[in-house]
Amino acid sequence: MDAAALAASLVPSWSAVVVLFSYLGYLAAAGAVLPGKLVPGAVLPDSSRLHYRCNGLLSLLLLLVLSALGVYMGWMSPTVIADRGIELLSATFIFSVIVTFLLYYSGLRSHHKSSSLKPHVSGNFIQDWWLGVQLNPHFMGVDLKFFFVRAGMMAWLFINLSLFAKSYLADYFVHEELMTSTWDIIAERLGFMLVFGDLVFIPFTFTIQGWWLLRNNVELSLLAATVNCFIFVIGYLVFRGANKQKHVFKKSPKALIWGKPPKLVGGKLLVSGYWGIARHCNYLGDILLALSFSLPCGTSSVIPYFYPTYLFILLIWRERRDEARCSEKYKEIWVEYCKLVPWRIFPYVY
Repeated sequence: MDAAALAASLVPSWSAVVVLFSYLGYLAAAGAVLPGKLVPGAVLPDSSRLHYRCNGLLSLLLLLVLSALGVYMGWMSPTVIADRGIELLSATFIFSVIVTFLLYYSGLRSHHKSSSLKPHVSGNFIQDWWLGVQLNPHFMGVDLKFFFVRAGMMAWLFINLSLFAKSYLADYFVHEELMTSTWDIIAERLGFMLVFGDLVFIPFTFTIQGWWLLRNNVELSLLAATVNCFIFVIGYLVFRGANKQKHVFKKSPKALIWGKPPKLVGGKLLVSGYWGIARHCNYLGDILLALSFSLPCGTSSVIPYFYPTYLFILLIWRERRDEARCSEKYKEIWVEYCKLVPWRIFPYVY
């Protein structure tokens, strides 16, 4: 693709806009009407708590059926996303910017006192726009933070499916309930960082490997493929296992972990299972998974390794923020916890 064609494709077409808003509209409707497990969120500082309808798996399956029906009837192409990749990226980016400005200005005008909607204003426009003003803003009854996370994860899957179709990840939704215990949902306010990350960055940059393989022929040896599968399995077990242990512990503090009663520090911090190995063991699993997605692209270019490289930097930065927050919140309990679990992410390394 030459520079002129690339520049032209960066201008969103009406078809890309229709695809984007049809997708978001479907998710909003499906999230509101489809049945799903109602999961209580974390207790907020004002003692309130939100409840999340976890019907992502049913929403995904229904969308797959509708998409398959559309392809069968000739209403749409299975490569509709791959054919409009850059246009959709541009349209989604512009949408994210507009949404975050609306979130910023609506947050400034909010007079709510609840933890979810109370404005957090530092006076620094860039910081407030980037990190967000409100913790859990809603629009027409839709929890926007949870909605955007779901939209990004599902788009990631559909981009990969479209790339697969062009060249001739449903796990998140099976475990969607675990998302309600993550840092993004509990602690982050909703600003440009999260909206852009959920809608643009995750689905479009985490699939660079697919775009790369679509245009480059890579052959892996049996040994390389075996090692890659091993890294994927270990990463998956650590990532899902750590997040599940944390989620189960928050719901049932006495539930067994690896067949034994959980060990706690100060009655609050878990030092059993994966959380006794490293303070952010889930990040280790995430990084290993990202690496396993890029390794099939070979070593001829660094481009397919953007995802694990970026994720590594992001999680180190997030770990530092989380450490500072926990140190302030738990004080001497956190000091004791760090002595018992000295490793941050990589056991015996960091």
